[in-house]
Amino acid sequence: MLNTDLEKQGTFPSEVEAFRRKILDTDSILFASLEYNFSITAPLKNAMDWGSRPPNVWGGKAAGIVSAGGLLGGARGQFHLRQIGIFIDLHFLNKPEFFLNAFEPPPKFNPLNGDLTDEDAKLRLKQMLLSLKAFTLQLHHNN
Repeated sequence: MLNTDLEKQGTFPSEVEAFRRKILDTDSILFASLEYNFSITAPLKNAMDWGSRPPNVWGGKAAGIVSAGGLLGGARGQFHLRQIGIFIDLHFLNKPEFFLNAFEPPPKFNPLNGDLTDEDAKLRLKQMLLSLKAFTLQLHHNN
């Protein structure tokens, strides 16, 4: 868990340094997040906090969010993730959004292996990922 007392002379614990390097080496981030109590999970918030410690490794990155959940498909969690991300200078893809009501019939996932089986959801996810790629290339071109 985030503990700034673990920062020593501008360095972080080795696991945190490795994580931060991975973020620095990426062009964009795809968050696939569950919703808990209208928010994101504690491990995701912790990762975002460690990455935002100076120097912020999230800054300027393109980002997309996908979620699956109940009635709203994780929309409230996505909204909170966007609030956090804006503060740490992530640039979120606005359209298309991807929310999936995972519990509304017919089943959306294979119960044996967890694979996404819903053809409409697959198409929407593909469109979202292609849009994230284009958005990432646009951000890199403008910088």
